[in-house]
Amino acid sequence: MQSTDKRPLSWLLQQFQLKPGKPAIFSGLRSLFILGVPIGIGIITGHPSESAIATMAAWFVGMVNVDGAYRQRATAAIAATIGVTLMFLIASLVSNHFWLAIPTTFLVIFIAGLASIYGNVAASVSLVTSIMFVISLAKFASFSNWSTLIQHCVLCLAGGTWTSVLLLGLWVVRPDVPAMQIVANCYLSLSRFVSLASQRGLNPNERQEWTQRFLQAQDTVIQDLTSARSVWTTIWTRQRGANLRGNNLLVLIEDVNQIVNSVVALSELLAIASEHQLFYRLEKEIQQVIEELAIALQMLSEAIAKGKNSVHLEDLDRTVEALEHQWKVLRAQIFNQTINVQIDEYPDVVNIRKITASLTKLAQQIHIDADVVTDLIQGKQRSTAQRDISPPAQSERAAIIEPLRNNFTFESVLFRHALRLAIITTFAELLASVLPLPRGYWITLTALVALKPNFGGTSETTVQRVIGTVLGGIIGITLVLLLKNPLAMSTTGYTYAICFLSLVFVAMSVRSLSYSIFIILLTPAIILLLNVISAGGWEVGVLRIFDSFLGGVLALLGSYLLFPHWEREKLPTQLEKTIRANLTYFQQVIANYLHQQNASTDSMNMLRHQAALENANANAAAQRLFSEPRHVQGEIEPVMTLIIYIRGFFSSVTTLAEHKREFSGEYQFSELKLLTDTIIQILEDLADALGRGQLPQPLPALDSYLEAIHNQIEQLHTARLSEIAKNSDTLTSTLKAVREQTPLSTELDRIVNEIKVMHCVIARLQE
Repeated sequence: MQSTDKRPLSWLLQQFQLKPGKPAIFSGLRSLFILGVPIGIGIITGHPSESAIATMAAWFVGMVNVDGAYRQRATAAIAATIGVTLMFLIASLVSNHFWLAIPTTFLVIFIAGLASIYGNVAASVSLVTSIMFVISLAKFASFSNWSTLIQHCVLCLAGGTWTSVLLLGLWVVRPDVPAMQIVANCYLSLSRFVSLASQRGLNPNERQEWTQRFLQAQDTVIQDLTSARSVWTTIWTRQRGANLRGNNLLVLIEDVNQIVNSVVALSELLAIASEHQLFYRLEKEIQQVIEELAIALQMLSEAIAKGKNSVHLEDLDRTVEALEHQWKVLRAQIFNQTINVQIDEYPDVVNIRKITASLTKLAQQIHIDADVVTDLIQGKQRSTAQRDISPPAQSERAAIIEPLRNNFTFESVLFRHALRLAIITTFAELLASVLPLPRGYWITLTALVALKPNFGGTSETTVQRVIGTVLGGIIGITLVLLLKNPLAMSTTGYTYAICFLSLVFVAMSVRSLSYSIFIILLTPAIILLLNVISAGGWEVGVLRIFDSFLGGVLALLGSYLLFPHWEREKLPTQLEKTIRANLTYFQQVIANYLHQQNASTDSMNMLRHQAALENANANAAAQRLFSEPRHVQGEIEPVMTLIIYIRGFFSSVTTLAEHKREFSGEYQFSELKLLTDTIIQILEDLADALGRGQLPQPLPALDSYLEAIHNQIEQLHTARLSEIAKNSDTLTSTLKAVREQTPLSTELDRIVNEIKVMHCVIARLQE
């Protein structure tokens, strides 16, 4: 969870902080092409005002935010085209009748707000259609005769169709690009995740900050993995089978999942090992291997995105060889008693061996994926059956009536948001009509865009939009004054168009990296566009700043006053779901140990993925809580602590799941079933306590079970040290039991500690 710096300068700089990634140059060029054609036609034909309708429609359809297959993007673009044309028509019919325009605004915005129940794509389409309605109602729409109305609607339809056709054209030319790009994004976020793992021991004083960044990076990988599976399913299940490229991409997608699990387990092992001195004999080599793994994953990402085989793993192989050599040296010193290892230190030896083996396996996995990327680029066959990988299940077709029926209640957060959005937007429209402001609809637009389902999202968007509008307005005013200069008057129209398109290009390129910078660049673009359509001068910039500020205030007031649903009220339910998802995952892993059964890979992956998603949801809920007013938040520290320890529990369970591959079950702790049954009962009670708002039951005795396990593991270590003293270098049953049971004992210790902290924190929250 991100910490928020409250110092004014640091807080201001945070508003302009770029997200990880590169500018979307292709998106900027596409926007340039989308807008350049209708603007160019308008200038050439001498009808810039009329072409503005087509330009706005094309722009809004192009701004529909859909990350997925071209089929999904094209469907969204067609829906947006129909939507913006319909909104223009409705706005035209009611614009001349104030008594009709106000209730129509409420109805249109309320229906558009409810569209978010069908997902992010529907929400994005509804937002651009709502914006088109507000602008059309105030600026373009004025019903005088049917002939003009039909002409304007055709222009609107033509603008949206132009954007849709452009997307469809890209679909035909580059059908697999979205899938390639999103898989490349998976490996890029995975590279950052692995890179953070190498930084665990660098700054012990900043361990909490590192933990937050590491968990956020893990959530990002899980989200990218979910998106990649969704895109793959959308493209190839419709084709009733994947082609060569689809098979290779599927292998790469599922390998991301395996690497994430291995890195989570590795991080857990590093956390344990770093507490002991023996680890620091290999720390340098371990860190170098992890750094090279991150570099290799980044090279894989670039190769997938660019379609060029540019993966070189020589440095990775060299660092792995150096680590294995140093491990052999350390092991020989222990066997030769050059290093005196006590019984209580022997688990450190086992742990370092396991870290070395894990890093070697990760390097081997990278080599396999590099071969897959080569096959992907060269179009070679690679069978998924050999890798025990099955295609993601195709989601059922979404119903239309059922989600609406379930959410058409005041208890629904989305229903409340739609109603709140309609009330505030309608009030802003009323205010804009009453106040003597030339472009008062900017008040309505700001309120419409800034108002989010939660207060934190509203306040963040409002602040970024207002700051961006102020700075962008200053830039816009400066440009207008410069372009009014007599030296530029002869080519003013072309200069306006060039400046406008340049600003749009840069704005759309950085849109995914920073909303604040996007608004800073978008604001002068709009000011220039309005000066092309109609005379306005530099005063337009001042008006936009004032209107945006007023609209932002309305959005904040609406979010705070109109039936808010604070995160503190919803958080216990989310935490309950999170604990139950992790509990189900734990039960399956332990069942594999106790009954020597191996759940199917798909089943285990599904349980792990569901737990990871709920962990990310809990983290997002906590972030929303932190952005709410102080008097509403309550105590924050227990919430942060609980989520961190739930995530720690997930990491411990994942480590056990990975260790199960080396577990034969020939040697079994006698108290294992009793201990794990007790842990399951405690977790069920903690989830029930959160759901019912009650104190959890007192903790049963866990230490007695752990003590029995510790005695058994100590006996194994004593026996193994005796073997080492006799120079026994063979794989004995004792050595096998030590390798299997030591990591299990260590993780059980950590799980018990995590359970105790979770119990204590939940008791504090319930009090």
